[in-house]
Amino acid sequence: MDHQRVIRDVTVRLPMASSTPEACRWTVTALSRHTRATISVLLAVHDRLRCVAATGAWQVFATVPAQTGIVGRVYATGVPAVVPDVTVDPDYLPIRPDVTAELCVPVLDPTGRAVGVLDLQWSEPTDLEPWRETAQRVADGLGARIAALGGPPAESRSEKLLRHTAALSSAATEAEVMRAAARAAREVSTLSTALLLIGGQLGPSPATPGDLETRIRAELAGAGPAALDRMVDRAHRYGAGYTLGEAGHPPTEDYRALTRAGVRTLVAVPVGPTDAGGMLLVADERELRPDPTTVSLMELLAGQAWTSVDRLRTLARLREQASSDPLTGLRHTGPFGQRIAEATPGRTALLAIDVDGFKTVNDTYGHQAGDRVLVGLARALEAALRHGDELYRIGGDEFVAVIEVSRPEEAVRIAERLTEAARRIGRTISVGVALPRPGETPERTLRRADQALYAVKRQGRDGVHLSAA
Repeated sequence: MDHQRVIRDVTVRLPMASSTPEACRWTVTALSRHTRATISVLLAVHDRLRCVAATGAWQVFATVPAQTGIVGRVYATGVPAVVPDVTVDPDYLPIRPDVTAELCVPVLDPTGRAVGVLDLQWSEPTDLEPWRETAQRVADGLGARIAALGGPPAESRSEKLLRHTAALSSAATEAEVMRAAARAAREVSTLSTALLLIGGQLGPSPATPGDLETRIRAELAGAGPAALDRMVDRAHRYGAGYTLGEAGHPPTEDYRALTRAGVRTLVAVPVGPTDAGGMLLVADERELRPDPTTVSLMELLAGQAWTSVDRLRTLARLREQASSDPLTGLRHTGPFGQRIAEATPGRTALLAIDVDGFKTVNDTYGHQAGDRVLVGLARALEAALRHGDELYRIGGDEFVAVIEVSRPEEAVRIAERLTEAARRIGRTISVGVALPRPGETPERTLRRADQALYAVKRQGRDGVHLSAA
């Protein structure tokens, strides 16, 4: 192999390339005439390596995280990698099942900074050392031409949207979703300000909001909920809209608050369903001309933002269902165990509650009647407790209240209020009261409350008994 000829053939046309992608495609095409390797050029775009040119292959990695694979290692270190056996390199990213060797060299700009990599992979025996020098010289020529053309290609708006979609999908709270969506809208649209409105509430401000956003928030707050509702209704009724940023044309009445804030260019996009969603406002105080593509990208972003919000709400509902009794809506054993584990000795009282004669109701009138008794009793007991007290259903007709008190007598008074609440709906309950002792396990405290409850049962039911301190 005449490697000097390879270098000449590859680099001779680089000065004629009019764009970075063209320079990369020419490099790959010219190299492929001299070797049967699978060849690709990956350039750094934002935080990933993007494949700009490649020879034909069944699978091509369009983008690779900047620290991933042999290509990521070479880009990060600036050191070429010669891998005679890819099966022993843990960083190898398989693109073909028959690849045996890989050679990857950094593409450097004239200052020596890596802007990407040139990667070659072989599936047949190859002397890699001569190719190492050849590939590096080719990569150096490519790097110089890329620098002369202005550097790697800029991240497209679609690629920006894709990157931000990942942030939306991983957001842990609705506030994070709204912040990420506003950040994405500003970057993708190139307008200066973005606000997401969901359920009548504006998303949180960025750490350092711009002057225009500050004015918009103030005007919307002053305009009141009705004005926000009209803007949202307009977006959902008629769809996404945008201005052409031309002076001399009065705004729609619904947007007066925005123009008072200084908005001259606006994209307004509906978010989510009409009854629960909102809208995305993307604005600028300059008179610009957004195009339909920008609006389409904002619609895609709005859809992804709502999907993320809906996912979080669904997860919250599932967590609530998992921690709640489906019949009464009270929290059950899982949250109860966590709560009593935090009990304060001498301050937290456990009230074990049992419905008197409940088995007779079930046996005589059926389980549906029994369920109605439990639901009615749960509502009555909740109403009798103070704010901050907690009621749990831990068994068929067994409840436990966890309350904070200053002395045992206070816990007894609360228990007596519960028995009175039960009588008002035609039922009676037995209540055992216990306060945790220093060093006592929560399970032991609950056992003492149960023992006090059975003391009430032995004494004729419909009463309260306090366990000995």
